[in-house]
Amino acid sequence: MMQPPFTTQQFLDVFRAYNDAVWPLQFVFVRGRSENARRFTAAVLAFFWLWMGVVYHLLFFKTINPLATAFGILFIAQAILIGWRGVVRPSISYAPDSRWNAVAGWLLAIYALVGYPLIAYAAGQRYPALPTFGLPCPTTIFTIALLLWMPRTSPRALLIIPIVWSVLGLSAATTLGIREDFGLTVAGALAIVRLLPSPAKHQRGAARS
Repeated sequence: MMQPPFTTQQFLDVFRAYNDAVWPLQFVFVRGRSENARRFTAAVLAFFWLWMGVVYHLLFFKTINPLATAFGILFIAQAILIGWRGVVRPSISYAPDSRWNAVAGWLLAIYALVGYPLIAYAAGQRYPALPTFGLPCPTTIFTIALLLWMPRTSPRALLIIPIVWSVLGLSAATTLGIREDFGLTVAGALAIVRLLPSPAKHQRGAARS
């Protein structure tokens, strides 16, 4: 695993500066079932990805990592995708097509909002030098949780950038000792599974051939 160009303390100091600057926006989120609620959820989620791309990556993380510019562009691109497919031309719904996806989504959402900060706290991290919702890794886990609830007819391309970040985030778990980020790897693996064609689709294709 490639060594990042910053120390664990520098990484946590970025969290401290970010949380001090944006309080209390990192604790705002809602989810609903009506069309307006789904649009609003997508709008808030897009806002967070845009915010992380511009504010966290380009203004804070860039001070210790030159790759933050590229990361910021990725996050801004995800914000545009979510905004387009969830608000402008909505094709996102949160209706799991299997019990497995429903349970996996709920477990990831609970982990992102509760488990992630608790593990960080148990590891000795203290607010504001603590990764909260609204920072890339827990927000990516929460995003994947919501996208696991999408039916397979929904635009699964929305999972690609979160998967990319789940791979990049593994370096924080392994080289910096940010243990809570191992949950990001699990979320990424579940997202990859979600991208795969369903067995039923394979069976239908075999029957037609």
